[in-house]
Amino acid sequence: MSCPTIYVDADACPKVIKEVLFRAAERAQIPLILIANQYIPTPPSAVIRAVQVSAGFDVADNEIVRRCAPGDLVVTADIPLAAEVIEKGALALNPRGELYTRDNVRARLNMRDFMDTLRSSGVQTGGPPPLSQQERQTFANALDRYLRRLQR
Repeated sequence: MSCPTIYVDADACPKVIKEVLFRAAERAQIPLILIANQYIPTPPSAVIRAVQVSAGFDVADNEIVRRCAPGDLVVTADIPLAAEVIEKGALALNPRGELYTRDNVRARLNMRDFMDTLRSSGVQTGGPPPLSQQERQTFANALDRYLRRLQR
């Protein structure tokens, strides 16, 4: 079995979360691959790299799904992407620290579809609030739990 990899849906991932991931990947010496439609700067590292894919709807998401394997971790706020990687046996963690599961991702997809319907009918729903300090800590704790499990 190959070493698990952390994949990041990097186009929308907050900079502060990328910095947490960079430190964790170096500390644990686990491969970290950021996938995006644009150039993503990364620190010099043997375990961290960025992959730039062509622009287009879901191109980065499709690349993450293609690459991920059971046991890998995918960091994303994209609920349909989370659902796809979970189906492949990978784990999905959003930048606010919530681990998506087979059970909760279905409910999230339904809520996302409902909000899309509201927006398309002209209702202003607003976006998510800025990432709080508590959510950053929750993300870091969830990432640490994943890394500790790998060391066992």
